[in-house]
Amino acid sequence: MRIVVDAMGGDGAPAIEVAGAVDVLRDADLKAEVILVGDEAVLRAELKRIGFHDDRRLSIVHASERIEAGEDVARQVRRKKDSSISVATRLLKDGRADGLVSAGSTGAVVASSLLTLGRIRGVRRPAIATFLPSPTGGAVLLDAGANSDCTPAHLLQFGVMGSIYARCVMGRDNPKVGLLNIGEESSKGNKLVQTSYPLLEASPLNFVGNVEGRDVFHGGADVVVCDGFVGNVVLKFSESVMHLIMRLIREEIGDDLRHRLGGLLMKPVFRSLSQQLDYEEYGGAPLLGVNGVVIISHGSSSAKAIKNAIHVAIRFAQEGINDHIQTELQGQDLEQVPG
Repeated sequence: MRIVVDAMGGDGAPAIEVAGAVDVLRDADLKAEVILVGDEAVLRAELKRIGFHDDRRLSIVHASERIEAGEDVARQVRRKKDSSISVATRLLKDGRADGLVSAGSTGAVVASSLLTLGRIRGVRRPAIATFLPSPTGGAVLLDAGANSDCTPAHLLQFGVMGSIYARCVMGRDNPKVGLLNIGEESSKGNKLVQTSYPLLEASPLNFVGNVEGRDVFHGGADVVVCDGFVGNVVLKFSESVMHLIMRLIREEIGDDLRHRLGGLLMKPVFRSLSQQLDYEEYGGAPLLGVNGVVIISHGSSSAKAIKNAIHVAIRFAQEGINDHIQTELQGQDLEQVPG
């Protein structure tokens, strides 16, 4: 497996991306190669700084440009042909890599993937599928930010792609698919969810109806479908709550001796809880529906998150998720669905 990393994408680039890639390669048993894309002189200087010696499993492809935060991504992806994300997606398209990881602008990654890789045949819109933890093993939510405006047909396809991902990656035999809404009744919600409900209900999916926000973390569904605007708000809000919980626990322990002793006894529990709630444990979110393996990481990712995102890309490629998506979409003839 060859994974290309956009080394100039994240907030801490390139140090974070380089460290994450090196951490992956320290596993001698892992049969994988990493390609770093970015300013070659800068990347080599960073590798030298951290004391990484030459390894045939690591290579560098030079890219003289990068897309900065706040830029018009659609315009700059077309204009900056030598940006790190543009070069990385071309490597993927040309077959020189099996997967791509980027912590850069989500808009830039989506735009470059669509422009260079294109969509899987039958897919109308790609969707970001992000994992949310729950006591029942977690759920995948999509779309988490690729599409602010969606149609019922898009949400139906999100349900299909999410169900395939839940089966192949999460091991769910017959994933429960829920439509995120403000109530359980089919008459609730805005026009989009009201018109999406009968499409999902009539599909071959294991549709369990509407799920409310409180159900997402309680195992109400294995796959939660929504438009990208709502999904991104849910994701960012969830991350902030998770960080708040861990911060409040630390503050409550404080300097009180009894609390500190109790904290020591509970340390394994806190560590386990932190791992379950920490998005860095999951690395990144796949962009489902594009003709290639693309994993989008958080802009503020650490080296640990980049390392885990590379592992996600390897798993995604090994499972052949895109082949499953194309087969099932064609088999259900969803191109005929209005909208």
